[in-house]
Amino acid sequence: MDNTIVATNTNTSEVAHVEEHVHEYLPQHRHHFETEEQQREAGTFGMWLFLLTEIMFFGGMFFAYLLYRNWYYDAFVVGSNQLSIPLGGTNTAILITSGFFMALAVWAAEVRKKGLLLLFLVLTTVFGFVFLGIKYDEYHEKWELHHIPGAHFDVSQFVNPEAYGLKEKPLAPDMAQKVQIYFSLYFAMTGMHALHMIIGVGILFWLMWRAQRGDFTSGYVAPIENFALYWHFVDIVWLFLYPLLYLIDRHPL
Repeated sequence: MDNTIVATNTNTSEVAHVEEHVHEYLPQHRHHFETEEQQREAGTFGMWLFLLTEIMFFGGMFFAYLLYRNWYYDAFVVGSNQLSIPLGGTNTAILITSGFFMALAVWAAEVRKKGLLLLFLVLTTVFGFVFLGIKYDEYHEKWELHHIPGAHFDVSQFVNPEAYGLKEKPLAPDMAQKVQIYFSLYFAMTGMHALHMIIGVGILFWLMWRAQRGDFTSGYVAPIENFALYWHFVDIVWLFLYPLLYLIDRHPL
């Protein structure tokens, strides 16, 4: 009987050792998590914590924007009227569409359709590049008009708009200088958003490489889900930036 107990304990220990060994070498399962579900929940929780820090980061810039907009409203109106609503609106539609394709990528990973997953990741990436291309075009226009804040910032268009064929209300020279504050915030906020887009596109290439290997069509979809949270967050930030920066008092002055 004692021999039976010893044999049973030995077999149990061997099984436990084998199970531990198997879990340790599963590609998606890290040894410090008891189960894959625990690993998935920890990863999702970590992503939400990261997004919380991002909300606080962008929240500080939004607060600064609203504060200065209240102080120098006329200057902010004039600065906003230099932006293109069609380009900003197009970029808004592009980001919403890219978010839709990213959601479809999550679905494709969950139903284990490798081809569709790759297709939707590629489409998300393409729309990300289109957004960045339009944003570059907007930045280039501001560079040519000398609306980049700094020593070479040109206020003549705001002081004497009639000379440029504009019907805007002229600003006093001191208020015209405050338009620099608007453009400083514009470039800071949209620039940080664009940086997040560039990082996201880089991660998308990594996800496509792994998807091609079949990493996400075997039941392991946590990286796709977590990146989708990041991408949707970037979309939501733009949905606040567009009306705040582009749509200030757009009726004729």
